[in-house]
Amino acid sequence: MRLLHTMLRVGNLEKSLEFYTRVLGMTLLRQQDYPEGQFTLAFIGYGEESTHTVIELTYNYGVEKYELGTAYGHIAIGCDDVYATCEKIRAAGGKIVREPGPMKHGTTILAFVEDPDGYRVELLGIK
Repeated sequence: MRLLHTMLRVGNLEKSLEFYTRVLGMTLLRQQDYPEGQFTLAFIGYGEESTHTVIELTYNYGVEKYELGTAYGHIAIGCDDVYATCEKIRAAGGKIVREPGPMKHGTTILAFVEDPDGYRVELLGIK
């Protein structure tokens, strides 16, 4: 078994696709409209679904905003240099909500960015 994807409901599919592809550098892998069900699914990621875990963005027609709730935490993405990655994200118009630096009570370098719907994405330094 392996983890296939995480699903996020989004209020504006175009804004979300722009954030995840242009700002975070993911690729739109596939997109399908379901007019009878009144929703669209878009799958994005850093590699093909056959070998990588991806994110499913679900847009329900006519729903522009969701309550995130208190159970959702974040999605984590590993990167070589959190500081440089944040500068690229900032230059691309991304919103940094926790500047890069060591984690509280630890030494791991991390930062947080926020997508157009308010979902948090953690950037973790990996070696």
